[in-house]
Amino acid sequence: MEYDTALLKEVVFDTQGLVPAILQDVTTGQILMMAYMNQESLAKTLESGEAWFYSRSRKELWHKGETSGDIQQVVEISLDCDGDTLLLKVIPASGKACHTGETSCFHRRLAGKAGEGLEGEREGYGILDELYRVILDRKVHPKEGSYTCYLWEKGQDKILKKVGEETAEVIIGSKNNSKDEVIYEAADLLYHLLVLLAWHQIDPHELMAELAKRR
Repeated sequence: MEYDTALLKEVVFDTQGLVPAILQDVTTGQILMMAYMNQESLAKTLESGEAWFYSRSRKELWHKGETSGDIQQVVEISLDCDGDTLLLKVIPASGKACHTGETSCFHRRLAGKAGEGLEGEREGYGILDELYRVILDRKVHPKEGSYTCYLWEKGQDKILKKVGEETAEVIIGSKNNSKDEVIYEAADLLYHLLVLLAWHQIDPHELMAELAKRR
């Protein structure tokens, strides 16, 4: 992946040659885990586009997800103001990062109530986040027979055509006064709209933010 060579030199490693790295789901914004990187693991991450870390207990490099399948595809790496912490925005291949099987390592709530704040708002449309993440993953990891991969391959014109077709199907369902038909066709339309958003690299949360501004 492309990176700023000048900024890379500003990464501050501690006396053990390590720097903490926080992983954040690029689609949902959820914090997934924290681990440590040394210069070699950071270099392998930049080279491969997948998260590599250094294990302090085993004293060796480890490729996140190599055995579990929980590969973390790196979309962006940011450096904090002091240069001593990295933030990796990722696409979790399996949808999770924790070795316990949970989506996030931070799944044990110490204080506060579920459903409060931005995280609670995201839970309300989590399936859209999950679907959008799958759509992005299909571009990076194509699967034979995948309809989403077919749309990526055919490109923008095909995606736009499907959005138009599904919009017409929603209208027909409404004219038929069929609740089930409207639900089914609207789901198809939402899926194709998410593909279109992915094509333009627009996160669904940007739409939510736009709606919030209009409220």
